[in-house]
Amino acid sequence: ISKLCVLILVRSLMVSFAPSYQQFPRACANQDALLSKECCPPWEGDGSACGASSGRGWCQDVEVTQEPDGPQYPFSGLDDREKWPLVFYNRTCQCAGNFMGINCGDCKFGYFGANCNERRESLRRNVFHLSRAERVRLVSYLNLAKHTVSSDYVIPTGTLQEMRNGSTPLFADVSVYDIFVWMHYYVSRSALLGGPGNVWTDVDFGHWAPGFLPWHRVYLLHWEHEIRKLTGDTSFSIPYWDWRDARGCDVCTDELMGARHPQDPNILSPGSVFSSWRVLCSRPEEYNSRGVLCDARPEGPLRRNPGNHNRNVVERLPPSEDVEFALSLTDYDTGATDRTANMSFRNTLEGFGDPRTGTGNSSHRSLHAAVHVFMNGTMSSVQGSANDPIFLLHHAFEAPATPSQYPESNAPIGHNGGYFMVPFLPLHRNRDFFISSKDVGYDYSLLLDANQRLSESIRPFLEELWGVWGWLALAAVVGGILSVALAAVIVHTKYKYGGFTWLHARKWRNLFALPESEPLIFSPDSEETGYNYQSTM
Repeated sequence: ISKLCVLILVRSLMVSFAPSYQQFPRACANQDALLSKECCPPWEGDGSACGASSGRGWCQDVEVTQEPDGPQYPFSGLDDREKWPLVFYNRTCQCAGNFMGINCGDCKFGYFGANCNERRESLRRNVFHLSRAERVRLVSYLNLAKHTVSSDYVIPTGTLQEMRNGSTPLFADVSVYDIFVWMHYYVSRSALLGGPGNVWTDVDFGHWAPGFLPWHRVYLLHWEHEIRKLTGDTSFSIPYWDWRDARGCDVCTDELMGARHPQDPNILSPGSVFSSWRVLCSRPEEYNSRGVLCDARPEGPLRRNPGNHNRNVVERLPPSEDVEFALSLTDYDTGATDRTANMSFRNTLEGFGDPRTGTGNSSHRSLHAAVHVFMNGTMSSVQGSANDPIFLLHHAFEAPATPSQYPESNAPIGHNGGYFMVPFLPLHRNRDFFISSKDVGYDYSLLLDANQRLSESIRPFLEELWGVWGWLALAAVVGGILSVALAAVIVHTKYKYGGFTWLHARKWRNLFALPESEPLIFSPDSEETGYNYQSTM
């Protein structure tokens, strides 16, 4: 269990409530910022860039790693994500102490307060250990994020070249939820080499290589923070779905992530709020054929048909023994640190290494990738998978490794230890988040001691019982009051009419007797001794 610091399907933490920015902050999505290549917005607290007057941070040149990348991407200077974020900005805020954010107005993950000196730790919990009220809150928050236009971020709808190097900004508004859908698309999209169909598909700045785990950790930490900021609920934490040995998609209910539609198994039940959602950036083949970026236009309903997938690729949801094998691997990554890596924890966990032999480039998908394939719909597309809210419950399993295990050079582009994660602003290096979850402000209920885990698992049932007990107690009180009132009426009647002869026992019994459709009677015609009961005809 100590190793399961990796194993939960989402990553959480707590951050302060000052505005946080990612890719792309509105404050830097304009001609002046793009042409000057400077993204150092003022902090509202003192009006100075990066809060410099208050010692929160300073506007400085961005220094990117010069370590060589692996051979998987043989180009240079063709993709906006290369040496992130230099294509767009070469000066950003560098924050001091526990401050963080595009303008140093936030706190680092796990810290709170005006001065970012309050340390807190949140708990990622099994989604089935949530109370009914907590499950309602989860679904409501997701739906609110989906239908609220982000006030802080916009997305680019064209490359910097198409923006004429910044003189013609091309950005669009999307919802808080869809900002993160777009980010997941952008980090994993094919490289556009110029012109329709001219793309390089063997590239991904957030998958298929060592950065897979730290990138998704940061992604969900920011996502969680945005939900807290949107709702005002600082206690919110993303729950996880423990899919080990599950026989089917047990989170696919209308109460949680949406059941199957009774007439069309490829879409969601009309009883789920998610059935009205419209996806974006889920057609990578179309964008590649046109040689363009996703422009975030709605592309139809969320699609899912769990279990009706290609069994030649994935047999079932991952069993416990596959998880245990992955956890037994001592090397975080090996060899070329891509999908061919053998005996690699990362590659096996991600689903490209065989979960029985550790051999890379397996023809079957396992563990993390197997869950995506099993969903057989929107989740099965890497670039569009974040459209499905199950993505949030699924995405984790973090490695209990040390920073010294993280490769500093020759990893696929975007994955060296010193590389800034695409497309985050503020900037985050891969190696800086290759640490314990507690160091960034959260833990998992699965990692609690036995007594704490038992308490955690029965807590929602006790809450439900307490809710029912409240009604039972109320019913008992009301019943007691009615009993006392009835007794008072009877006593009053006795003294007024001189007794209860008007309520003869037989009359009382007959008054409240209910007719039987087939009453049981004694038959004197029976030849057997004793009593025989039968139904009248």
